[in-house]
Amino acid sequence: MPSHPLHDHPPFTPEFCEREYNNLARIPDHLSYTARWAADGALARRTQAARLGLRYGPAPAETLDYFPARKNGAPLLVFIHGGYWRALNKSDFSWIAPAYVARGAAVAIVDYGLAPATPIDEIVRQMLRAHAWLYRHAGELGFDARRIVTSGHSAGGHLTAMMVGARWQEWESGLPARLVNGGLALSGLFDLEPVAKAPFLANLELTPPLVSQLSPAYWVPDHDTPMVAAVGASETGEFRRQNQLIAACWPRNVTRTLELPDCHHLDICDRLAAPGGELFDAACGLLGLN
Repeated sequence: MPSHPLHDHPPFTPEFCEREYNNLARIPDHLSYTARWAADGALARRTQAARLGLRYGPAPAETLDYFPARKNGAPLLVFIHGGYWRALNKSDFSWIAPAYVARGAAVAIVDYGLAPATPIDEIVRQMLRAHAWLYRHAGELGFDARRIVTSGHSAGGHLTAMMVGARWQEWESGLPARLVNGGLALSGLFDLEPVAKAPFLANLELTPPLVSQLSPAYWVPDHDTPMVAAVGASETGEFRRQNQLIAACWPRNVTRTLELPDCHHLDICDRLAAPGGELFDAACGLLGLN
């Protein structure tokens, strides 16, 4: 009998996990990406209509930037940044918004408290608060609350899956069972066991109980909200395994997997905002804009 997909992997030694998950060590020019993202984000905020720093919760980091669509009743794309839950912020990704606004969507770029000061389970709760806040304020903001699509990169891909599988009516009364209408996870982390064993991520303090609680691949959503899982073809074997793993574990939800050629762990983000590309088209399909 074949093993369960969760058990079909090489031994998670510290050396293996360090090599497979330490993306910045594999991308020597990584600082050029983050510098460009910050500059392009600043340009987008100067040139795009936006409501910046909207507060969705009580913690200092619980804010989001909202880029309205050109017409009321548009779908909403939410983007959750990566950085292993401990780096980057929403301002680095404002540049994602213009292409989707031009296509007919509203965009919300959300922030969260960074680990280790903010534990990952609390970051998940912050994302639940952000999405619930957006749903409740859809009328005021001018988008269609029935057409919220969540996306995210790396740790943000993990948080995307947590939102797709969330039990919204248990989180807050008055919310629909399917608050999120679709998800797009880029280079997502769905099995946190190897993450917990990577020495460079030791300060995340991912204990075995937290790994079980916070790994989307360990449970199955109650509903069939569609999700697209994408990864770069030049990423490590582990990131490509994670992408196939969530498809195997969530067969009702993962409607499509993508492995984008000539993409590593950082430049896959650029493809999300590239009109005409496979990743942009997949997001527009989930938003109902194709």
